[in-house]
Amino acid sequence: MTQSIEQIETDALGELEKAANEEAIQTLSVKYLGRKGQITQFLRSISSLPAQERPLAGQQANQVKQNLAEAFEQALIHLEDAGGESEGIDVSLPGRPMSQGALHPITLVTREVCDIFSRLGFDVMEGPEIELDYYNFEALNLPKNHPARDMQDTFYISDNIVLRTHTSPVQIRTMEKQTPPVRIIAPGKVYRCDSDLTHTPMFHQTEGLMVGENISFGDLKGILTTFVHQIFDEKTALKFRPSFFPFTEPSAEIDILCVMCRGEGCRVCSQTGWIEVLGAGMVHPAVFENVGYDTSRVTGFAFGVGIERIAMLKYGIDDLRFFFENDMRLLGQFVSH
Repeated sequence: MTQSIEQIETDALGELEKAANEEAIQTLSVKYLGRKGQITQFLRSISSLPAQERPLAGQQANQVKQNLAEAFEQALIHLEDAGGESEGIDVSLPGRPMSQGALHPITLVTREVCDIFSRLGFDVMEGPEIELDYYNFEALNLPKNHPARDMQDTFYISDNIVLRTHTSPVQIRTMEKQTPPVRIIAPGKVYRCDSDLTHTPMFHQTEGLMVGENISFGDLKGILTTFVHQIFDEKTALKFRPSFFPFTEPSAEIDILCVMCRGEGCRVCSQTGWIEVLGAGMVHPAVFENVGYDTSRVTGFAFGVGIERIAMLKYGIDDLRFFFENDMRLLGQFVSH
């Protein structure tokens, strides 16, 4: 009987040396120390021994049980200290790298636009997205019930509070606080009641304003030409078309040579070779009068550019909805920026 309990201990320790993970150790513990384990069965069989052999057999069995319990516990501790090796995992393999985040293409373009105009001497200004009707429309020569408001139909919080349709209210707020000269750009989100393949209810815009003595349309053309050449390249030609905005006079739409086909005509430019990217003009005297500027002494120009339009052309994105779908197949391409 003595040899039986010693053999059990030897077998258990031999199997323990081969156990490679926690599951294998727990299985051995149940096999030898569980309710139906070999040690338990041995202890139950002691009653069949002669009375004089029972004390020694019981003593040896309990000692082996204690030895194995300690051995199993130490094996688990050693496994945990070694890093929790488990079957099927090679801990010598290199670790998996963490995924690297990326800036959204809208953020990238907004920052680049701000950097370009900052180098040209413009200050970056911000304002509220929930705006008073006065700053969004009336101060910009768009009185109540004016038909030109239909071009910028927006979301109304109340009769007098709206989600801004452009960042032009930042220009009004700045001119109310600052005397000429003024040279600012105003990036940010804007809102209009448009939702189709080429428009979204929320989009991003950057507007600019320069006010001072003897500011001319020629200055406007020079600034915007420099901007287009830096955001795209110097081979990108511009042309100015007459247009209408209530807050500028004269007003113009600025087209650039299609960056996709270089003027040959393609789907992106509707086979015209040109793409509209900016609206601009000389600030209307009524706007200056609303902020208390002397129209006989100062002039100025303003312009606005849609960030999504620039990002689509710059990165070859052909669907506006991609900017808002959080598709990692698109966003992952900008990790290196």
